[in-house]
Amino acid sequence: MSILLKNGTIYPITSESFVGDILMNKGKIERIGQGLEEPGAEVIDVSGKYVFPGFIDAHSHIGIYEEGVGGYYGDGNEATDPLTPDVSVVDAFNPQDTAIKRALSGGVTTVMVVPGSANPVGGQGAIFKFKKTLIVDDMVVRSPAGLKMATGENPKRVYGEGFKKTPSTRLGTAAVIRGYFQKVRAYMVKKKAAEKEGKPFTDFDPKLEVGEKVLRKEIPARIHAHRQDDILTAIRLSKEFDFDLVIEHATEGYKIVDFLKENNVPVVLGPIFGFRTKLELKDMSYDAPRILNEKGVLAAFMCDHPVIPLENTNVQLGVALRYGSKEEDLLKMVTINAAKILKIDERVGSLEVGKDADIAIWTKHPFNLAAKAERVFIEGEEVYSDL
Repeated sequence: MSILLKNGTIYPITSESFVGDILMNKGKIERIGQGLEEPGAEVIDVSGKYVFPGFIDAHSHIGIYEEGVGGYYGDGNEATDPLTPDVSVVDAFNPQDTAIKRALSGGVTTVMVVPGSANPVGGQGAIFKFKKTLIVDDMVVRSPAGLKMATGENPKRVYGEGFKKTPSTRLGTAAVIRGYFQKVRAYMVKKKAAEKEGKPFTDFDPKLEVGEKVLRKEIPARIHAHRQDDILTAIRLSKEFDFDLVIEHATEGYKIVDFLKENNVPVVLGPIFGFRTKLELKDMSYDAPRILNEKGVLAAFMCDHPVIPLENTNVQLGVALRYGSKEEDLLKMVTINAAKILKIDERVGSLEVGKDADIAIWTKHPFNLAAKAERVFIEGEEVYSDL
């Protein structure tokens, strides 16, 4: 059935806000404007409400670090080997994680779930929508959607302190990543030679197959890097092996913002609202989103759920607003910018005709701490209601 939202304050994100209507039909936004009518449609009066695209979090661990079960139960890190590119979050994601309903209450509809940062090469991430289903595969938008990798303190701690093996230093971490992609390159040469000779390729290696997707630019490397030197290491590796890169966290990215812009490196920033739990975070700054946006870096926001629960996405945005970021820039960081980084902006990230009808109806503007997402739709189906 078609659903017609009437008389709401609509924030399309890619254009100015206005009071008007949205028609949802067959999972898509069919029309958007003023004075819309549609015979047979279910009409929902949203007068006085705020209508936004569903928020997108481009770096999350929801569903693999489940709420209310204890840290020992987490499935985010296969921390038994520095190189685990063959593991996938799809095989661990639990659609019954109780945090999902709360994420919907915060207007979040789409997430990029990635493995943790224990390993220099940690595994495959995937994009999910919080659809009303118990079938994980029905929630997947794209898999794999990136290869999670990590620099800095985490691999050092896990392997240097825990296993007493490489990598125990930053230079060791870079060497592990570099060695992996050198093997991938050699693997690709072997495959090409077998193809040229018309012979079957018999040396299939699932670990190297994933790296081949990265070097063929089918998926990006999603590299965890907080400190500016770690960010530079990630960029150096991406240039050496010519792969697409997204910097995860980018805590000190504001210090080298011109370099990020010159090299066209997108970042998923955050979280910036919370306790500085380790040395890498000592220079965390509420000014970072403002600086990145002013310089034109393509930046999205993350909650790094469960570090900040996803239902508090708007709270983190509000903190950044307090420190001088522009409202429109912050809203883009959890909508169209995130969609662009995830390469799904043809489907989500703004309210436009032809895009998926992923829509959150807020009681007040999301930057008002009294606001809540009252109703949420994904592809035109209501998946959450607080009425």
